[in-house]
Amino acid sequence: MKPISFFIGWIMFSQMASAQPAKTYNLHFDSLAKRWDEAIPLGNGWLGALIWQKGNKLRMSLDRVDLWDDRPMPGMDKFTFKWVQEKVKLNQYDSVQKTGDAPYEENAAPSKIPGAALEFDLSGLGKIKSNELDISTGLSVIRFENGTIFNNYIHAVDQVGYFGFENIKEEVLPDLIPPVYFSGNTGSDGNSTEGKGLERLGYKKGSVIRTANSIRYHQPTWNGNYYEVLVQWKKVSKTHIIGQWTITNNKRAELPLQDPLSDEPTHWSTHARWWKDYWSRSSLSLPDKLLERQYYLDMYKFACVARSNTPPISLQAIWTADNGNLPPWKGDLHHDLNTELSYWPGYTGNHLDLTVSFTNWLWKVKKENKRWTKQYFGIEGLNVPGVTTISGKPMGGWIQYAMSPTTITWLAQHFYWQWKYSMDKKFLKERCVPYFDEAENFLFKLRKPDPVSGKYSIPLSSSPEYHDNSIHAWFTDLTNYDLGLIRNFYSMYVSALSSQPPRNYKMYFLDSQLYPEYATNETGLTIAPGENLEESHRHHAHLISIYPLGNMNKENDEEKEIINRSLRWLEKKGTRQWVGYSFGWAAGIYARAGEADSAVSMLQKFASNFCSVNSFHLNGDQKGGQYSEFTYRPFTLEGNFAFAQGIHELLLQSNKGYIEVFPSVPERWKDISFTTLRAEGAFLISAKKENGVVTYIKITAEKGGCMDIKLPFTSWIAEGINRKLIRTDNEINSVVLKKGQTIIIKRAAE
Repeated sequence: MKPISFFIGWIMFSQMASAQPAKTYNLHFDSLAKRWDEAIPLGNGWLGALIWQKGNKLRMSLDRVDLWDDRPMPGMDKFTFKWVQEKVKLNQYDSVQKTGDAPYEENAAPSKIPGAALEFDLSGLGKIKSNELDISTGLSVIRFENGTIFNNYIHAVDQVGYFGFENIKEEVLPDLIPPVYFSGNTGSDGNSTEGKGLERLGYKKGSVIRTANSIRYHQPTWNGNYYEVLVQWKKVSKTHIIGQWTITNNKRAELPLQDPLSDEPTHWSTHARWWKDYWSRSSLSLPDKLLERQYYLDMYKFACVARSNTPPISLQAIWTADNGNLPPWKGDLHHDLNTELSYWPGYTGNHLDLTVSFTNWLWKVKKENKRWTKQYFGIEGLNVPGVTTISGKPMGGWIQYAMSPTTITWLAQHFYWQWKYSMDKKFLKERCVPYFDEAENFLFKLRKPDPVSGKYSIPLSSSPEYHDNSIHAWFTDLTNYDLGLIRNFYSMYVSALSSQPPRNYKMYFLDSQLYPEYATNETGLTIAPGENLEESHRHHAHLISIYPLGNMNKENDEEKEIINRSLRWLEKKGTRQWVGYSFGWAAGIYARAGEADSAVSMLQKFASNFCSVNSFHLNGDQKGGQYSEFTYRPFTLEGNFAFAQGIHELLLQSNKGYIEVFPSVPERWKDISFTTLRAEGAFLISAKKENGVVTYIKITAEKGGCMDIKLPFTSWIAEGINRKLIRTDNEINSVVLKKGQTIIIKRAAE
């Protein structure tokens, strides 16, 4: 039996594991957070932990992504879209609000639920010297002044969390704290607000079984379901402890056999390899270190919340609120913005192995979605509720958005992107096109011709959260939000079908032309015909055709003028009613418009005002309302990921059919670089700008094919290919590359 110190080995390995991101971007504090939403976050897509201090205890809030109370929302199958149309026509909308909206607020479930917490008594550990998260490996290290070190990580591949103490002076054992699921639970922190507490779920008290070196917690939930938390630990020596934990859903919790004297009891090498691979996929360097640091922290969180086989990223994902209450908005799946934005950075960031979790889940719940489509809309085909449980069931809420007729068109974009960025022919044939087929079947049967113009419309239209849930939130004319989504859907559908001969795609192209043009006036894009954006508003739905859909582009003179008017009007209305994600989304819009300084300004405001000290997006302005009147702090993730994609949009764009590097960076940014960002067509791009001049572009064709690129210089040389094979037409350079071929284009000396 050999003496070892595994946790020292962890730290040494973590320093070697990856050259990026920079250590200066780690979370580093000299104390523990006193709030759960400022905690050190760990995760692997399935399991999550938040490390903070509660009272005199070091607390680890434990969570699992599929811990859900998935009971049906009462009354959701008792009304139809046709009935809603009739009530709107008769101006009797209070009955719709009572039936469709009210249950979301009145019922505690369905809802995401937390797991449990581990606590360690700080009285025997003394004062904390440092509290650091190494985002290159997901390793949390807490050092105490007495020499004790507490280490934590969640394995990147296995559903196990590891913890350990080094140099302990006295025995330190974990205590498990169950959530406040029943009245009278002495574990309550006193923060449950009447009407919002977890005890409203009505669960029976869970059982906690303790042994000398383990704790098992079994918690019954709804309708015979349950989950378990298992914690085990071993004393390696008088001064060292190694522990592990897991959470299972409807399955007895088990942990791998752990020999503390083996060469690798915590399987660190496979964990570190995963993180090394993740960070090797892409990187970037910006002159603005505030933005660069926020970017890397957000991409760390993306790695924590997504795997190919996990449910999609919900509002808080694996970091459910640990305050005795239901999570903000029940931690649900909002498809009128939140889930879509959450996957944005994965495509350009070259993490298609993680973005596929969204389309995998959408495919999995398709049967339930088709059932709901038939029940609510009364027609065959596929739509998805705008607010759903983990199994795809409707949750209600403001039904203009929670049961929108066009949710499917935005979700379909992720099938399109998963194909377009990968050029995976199997995915196109077996997932993308079939999903589009069923969605088009629904749209075809939903649409109706206008009796005057003959143009297609839908029975009722809306623009997310504009006029909240009042009757005025419904429009009889197509809003620019719904119209943009429908037009973009057909554009994507034609593109997908044209790559799948012998399918006939021309008929769908003609169908798309029978929808009206966008509603515009002196304010640019309006909410709907005759309805201007008349107030500062958080959801940029009316501008969705600019970004992320890309239906309108600044390269078209007429569209450029509309975009310009739209942005000037947006600025006139101001940001007082914006929340954090509004700024990340606006950055993407400005970047597509080529207004780099405004895009960067939006990103700076987000990073400086709308994030917690641990980088979590808190929705409200945390500096007392400098940019927004919302100063609350509900944590949701979509703002973080919209920000990360906003950075990508500055550096690389490929949505217009060609690749453009540094399409929207401020002139003052003289030195910038990025490596292996992903463009549509499955091309990996690296580029460098030095002293204000683009000097180098590297392209690797993952799948091969024709690549079109707009070069930022007129005089250049090519490596890896005969320059005569590169054709130039009106600033666009085209070349056919073989699978795996890499070429380099450099600025030529003038």
